[in-house]
Amino acid sequence: MKVLFLPEVRQYFHELEEVLFEKEYFGFEDSAVQYVRELIFEIENSLPIRTCKKAPSYFNRYGKDMHYTSFRKNKATQWYVFFTRYRKRDEMIYLVRYISNNHVIAQYL
Repeated sequence: MKVLFLPEVRQYFHELEEVLFEKEYFGFEDSAVQYVRELIFEIENSLPIRTCKKAPSYFNRYGKDMHYTSFRKNKATQWYVFFTRYRKRDEMIYLVRYISNNHVIAQYL
């Protein structure tokens, strides 16, 4: 199994590091970077084994026939990862198309 990220998602992670530090969610830039790296690591290593749901039609702007699952990072924040699954030869590929958190998209789920 392989987990891949669209370039837009990779860019979002980079911007997230900056926002977390600039808005003072973390006191040190290294802490914000570490938070994002841990989120990416968790997605890459556990997405294929997580329970998922079919994404609501609201999210079709990011891709058709997507599924999503969530990753809780603390009491206040839960990340939602939207992806499509493909089989290429004998390997299952998970393509992450969009990511956001409960503070932004909870009302659409």
